[in-house]
Formats: sequence, structure tokens, C-alpha cells
Amino acid sequence: MFRGATSLNLDAKGRLAVPSRYRDALMSQSAGRLVLTAHPHGCLLLYPQPAWEPIQAKLTSLSSFNKQSSALQRLLVGHAEDIEMDSAGRLLVSPTLREFANLDKQTMLVGQGSHFELWNMEAWKAQLAGVMTGDDVALPDELEGFSL
Repeated sequence: MFRGATSLNLDAKGRLAVPSRYRDALMSQSAGRLVLTAHPHGCLLLYPQPAWEPIQAKLTSLSSFNKQSSALQRLLVGHAEDIEMDSAGRLLVSPTLREFANLDKQTMLVGQGSHFELWNMEAWKAQLAGVMTGDDVALPDELEGFSL
């Protein structure tokens, strides 16, 4: 279970160090084999490879004649890259994905249970501001009556 938000620095080669508290779980779940892809909200998604496979299978089973399905396939599967954590616990983010998410030196790695989101710091702050003002917090019907 991946949770928590961590500020990370991207080095000049596009590498970032995975926090040590996540490394063991990533190694045990996927031997350090991960999938990094684009997300419609402008961030990147980072999945252990076994967790990504059913998502990709579901996406690729959708009709290519449906415009919305095709758009999601192009974005999520089309941008998906297989990456491996190196011996120092670092991940290399490709120039294409860095450009997509506007990643520069300072980033945010945000745990989402089964996977992570990787955000440009300014985009992350804007995302949080929207939640705090209530602009981005319309609860779906299935959460009616949900309480913390």
C-alpha cells in the first residue's frame, strides 16, 4: 500500500530517487520493474508492473472505434514506458514524459494505494488549492454518506 506525499528532486539526467520506505515493497511486488505513463490530469502514473498489466488489458480491450476509448488508449497505453529501479533506488523519467508533466527539478511523489502519481511541484500546489477551496471536491454518487 503506497501512501503519503514526498517532495523529490529530479537530477539533470532525469532520475529521481524512490524514497527508501517504498523500495522494499516495489522490489517484492515487481522486482523493481515499473510502468510510468501519462495521466489526463497532467501528472504521471507509476505502477509496479504486475499492477499495471490488468489496467492495460482492460484499456486495450476497449473498442478502438469509440473516440473516448481511443483517446484514453493513446494517452495511457501509448505513453506507457517500462522502467526499472536501479541499484541505488533511482528511476529514469524519459524526456517525453518529463515534458508531458512539465517535470523540472522539484517534483511530488504521491501514493495512491496501488500506485503513485508524480507531479510538477507547481501543478501539485494548484491541485491542492482546488481541493482546499472546494472547487475540485464534488463527491461521486457512490460516496454519498461517506464520512471521515
